[in-house]
Amino acid sequence: MDFTEIYKQTASLVAFSPGTHFLLTAVQDRLVVRRSDSFQISRTWLVDTTPPHHRRHHLLLLVACAPPENAWITHAGWSCDSEYVLGACAKRGVVAVFKLRDEDWSARIEAGAEGLVKAEWAPDGRSVLCFSEWGLRVTIWSLVSGTATYIQYPVHPDRGYAFRRDARYFVLAERHKSKDTLGVYDAHASFRLVRHFPSPPRPSPPSRSRPRGTTSPYGRARSRRRPLGTFSPEPDPGFGIRAVAWHPSGLLLAIAGADDKIHILESLTWGPVATLELPTRIPAGVTDKDDLARTERVARSDARPGLPLLRTHHPPHTLPLAPPPHDKQAPQLAFNTSGTLLLARPAAAPTALLLYVFPGGGEDTGSPRLRSVLLHARPVAAARWNPVRAGSLAACCGVPSVYLWSDEWVADDGDGVAEEVAECVGVPAQKFETRDVRWAPDGKGLVLLDRDTFCCAFEVEEDGQVGEGGS
Repeated sequence: MDFTEIYKQTASLVAFSPGTHFLLTAVQDRLVVRRSDSFQISRTWLVDTTPPHHRRHHLLLLVACAPPENAWITHAGWSCDSEYVLGACAKRGVVAVFKLRDEDWSARIEAGAEGLVKAEWAPDGRSVLCFSEWGLRVTIWSLVSGTATYIQYPVHPDRGYAFRRDARYFVLAERHKSKDTLGVYDAHASFRLVRHFPSPPRPSPPSRSRPRGTTSPYGRARSRRRPLGTFSPEPDPGFGIRAVAWHPSGLLLAIAGADDKIHILESLTWGPVATLELPTRIPAGVTDKDDLARTERVARSDARPGLPLLRTHHPPHTLPLAPPPHDKQAPQLAFNTSGTLLLARPAAAPTALLLYVFPGGGEDTGSPRLRSVLLHARPVAAARWNPVRAGSLAACCGVPSVYLWSDEWVADDGDGVAEEVAECVGVPAQKFETRDVRWAPDGKGLVLLDRDTFCCAFEVEEDGQVGEGGS
């Protein structure tokens, strides 16, 4: 892989444009846009968070004074067509919108007494969602008409909402008169209320819209006012459901409970069709790759694609388990883009990544089974599937390296059959700890994030060229 220089960032706000042609970064109170092919700065904007009556005096002090931390940008993002960028300071209640191809155009949204905890783009790229403090309301601002639509009493501004894949409907977990409900709104009709569903008398789990858009984990939008089904791990240890993931087809739902089991539900009866238990010993037939950093320092900057730096054990092998503190990182579930592999990061085994193969593709086994286990020396901080290539995975553990897994590697002296390979690629920097990893939309590059800095890594193609962003 080929790495860029180390650049500054704030609050891990680094994002490729949807076409992978530009890279947006927030640095304190400024938005910076770079070209992804040369990383030269293309645009910069100042997000001024001062009140209007103080702005003239504030401009005189901009050069002499550094911005206070409560004036730094907390949210940033691209519109779906890369025409607009958004920068928000939640502590000051200000959202600024800029147009990439028109330096003179800008828009400003100021939250009132309700405050601001989060701002992000709606899928149409012309509306901005603003979540107020204390769960008071969600405000949808239209850049086209300049009007606002209000939805009251959202429950979870971080995870309790979702858009359907075609962006037609917006589903929101709400709480009215101490009762949890699920509201469905028509985004194509100024977010008009379509229906309210009462949810079961339990704390609201994270809302997830089904990939095909007809249901959420609560119920079906076109059905009568009743849930299609409910599920609870038995016996319930008292901590409930920890993670939920839809299969890309929308036919399966993976649920991780506090019982350290993964329950697979199907969409016909909404009953469990398989239960994946966390193994204490890795059985025969499962690929087990152990991080060599347990005994050696192998995070090398000269690592090449296809060079296996993770050691394969001959099973059976013991999986290190520890009772997880329930206030720490929750388990992770994620299907790859084709739905043939499920990534699981158990809370009881934070150093392990488990890969389960599902029916379909080239390995139709009839039922899910454990395929590979990736063991690391430190807890896994983040793991992400490649958004384009189904058999490509990236992970990090807070060390100066990135871990890559692929089942697409073909040896030069082999028979042309693809096989698994896991490698550890070191970041060529003096001080850099990879705390998060994110793929570019085209699947050819990675953003590696430290606390206040970041760099990008791109695959070196066979002709020696470095993969770069498209239009």
